[in-house]
Amino acid sequence: MRYRPILPALILLTLLPLPAFAGDWQPRPDWADIFAEQRAVNGTLVIVDEREGREGHWVVNPERAGERLSPASTFKVPHALFALDAGLVEDEFEVFHWDGVERDVPAWNQDQTLRSALRFSTVWVFQRLADELGASLEREYLSETGYGNADVGGDVETFWLDGSLRVSAFEQVDFLERLYDMALPFAEADQRLVKDILINEAGRDWILRAKSGWDGRVGWWVGWVELPAGPVFFALNLDTPERLADLPKREAITRAVLSRLEALPMGE
Repeated sequence: MRYRPILPALILLTLLPLPAFAGDWQPRPDWADIFAEQRAVNGTLVIVDEREGREGHWVVNPERAGERLSPASTFKVPHALFALDAGLVEDEFEVFHWDGVERDVPAWNQDQTLRSALRFSTVWVFQRLADELGASLEREYLSETGYGNADVGGDVETFWLDGSLRVSAFEQVDFLERLYDMALPFAEADQRLVKDILINEAGRDWILRAKSGWDGRVGWWVGWVELPAGPVFFALNLDTPERLADLPKREAITRAVLSRLEALPMGE
């Protein structure tokens, strides 16, 4: 491994439930109408606003926000860092050659780079990387980053999808804050690269970095908005009883809240 500073105090803290050390979380029942408009029956949204003069830790449905759930493809963010650190991926231009197996998502049926694999949530790329990392190293990285329950389970190719690995919305935001600050135990260049790949959109004075996830039952959208006054972090998860029909609700709810907070332009 190329860069492995030991951060025992940070690791210990990140293995604790986030509310134990992140200050007071303020419930926002006034945002419940946004969930209701989208007919999202069961979900949560965590917001950490670090803009100067607007600081706040807010949450819809605090109990749900502390519940650990399968991270699904949001785990591709730390997973990319693991692969870069282990030297399995040199940069965002390295090509992963498609094996010729036709999969349900058309964008997966072609050669990939780290950038496209994150953009399209290409599962086979990260399964290949997981095989190369192996369960022991995956577990070590998870423990050192304090990511969720750090449980690899019995299948190294599916642990972030099958419920073995579980993480809460509070913990998702904590991880993203440390990535933003480049305070994770990885080379600065690798953290910068992953942050760059996470860019979804940008305006004149804002940048949205985010990653979605879905395990067939729970949908995620996590990330942050960078603004001149500081970043605004978010982590949303919700149940998806209508499956694919429910997935647009992830962004719709989060964007509506961010617009209310003037962290994203209206309509973005």
